[in-house]
Amino acid sequence: MPQSDRSARFTKRAGIIMTGPIDLAIADGVAHLRFDCPDRLNVLDIEMAEAFLAATRTLLANPSVRVLLLSGAGRSLMAGGDVRGFHGEADKPAFIQATIDPLHSALKALAASDIITIVAAHGRVAGAGVSLVSGADLSICAADASFTLAYCRIAGVPDCGGSWALPRAIGLKQALAMALLNEPLGADDALRMGLVNKVVPPDELDGEARTMASRIAAGSRQSQGRTKKLMRNAFETPLDQQLDAEKAAFMECAAHPDFAEGVSAFLERRTPVFET
Repeated sequence: MPQSDRSARFTKRAGIIMTGPIDLAIADGVAHLRFDCPDRLNVLDIEMAEAFLAATRTLLANPSVRVLLLSGAGRSLMAGGDVRGFHGEADKPAFIQATIDPLHSALKALAASDIITIVAAHGRVAGAGVSLVSGADLSICAADASFTLAYCRIAGVPDCGGSWALPRAIGLKQALAMALLNEPLGADDALRMGLVNKVVPPDELDGEARTMASRIAAGSRQSQGRTKKLMRNAFETPLDQQLDAEKAAFMECAAHPDFAEGVSAFLERRTPVFET
């Protein structure tokens, strides 16, 4: 499909905010960020990294956004970093830093926010693409997806949070096996191991991902944000502190109008309409 046709279809579905190496659209509480360099399999270079940070800052500044949906145009979500760029740069450390710094700044900001992040993956996903899938709050993939870390193949190490998120998603030994053996992980194995939440036919990925995002966007932002924070912090928090954090968060929820609405809707057997 020509790029103009892809962009037209994307614009028609949602309110477009920015275009370029990354498309960003915001509608109905969902920000859809799509990597849009399909001819290069959406590899991460400096331009893409800077666009990702700019898009992240834009969506975080929009109070209507409750969910971020990440996807990729073309044959793959993302095929990793710009290896050709690594090869061509005389000052490789400076090139890598200029690529990684904006990516990591964006990912830190997203992790600290109350926005729920969903990644929709398809095709051959490698490197930073795997990091994004493992680090998202929820992930869904097409049945044709495969996942390869590939960093050790070029004598590098994971970035974009892969070394943090992947062991938490699939366990330390499985994560090390992916990193050291560089063997692709198929969609069914990714589901079985916990890398993704759901596998769907390729032609249903877009619709299923949008449905998932819409369901979450209809929920209580303050409740979902506190739940995200509790669970993300749980790996480093002793049980007694986690129990205290749960109590504090529940008390904050109980004082919010959404809680009264949620309880009333439950008792009245109707769908709640939340403020946040």
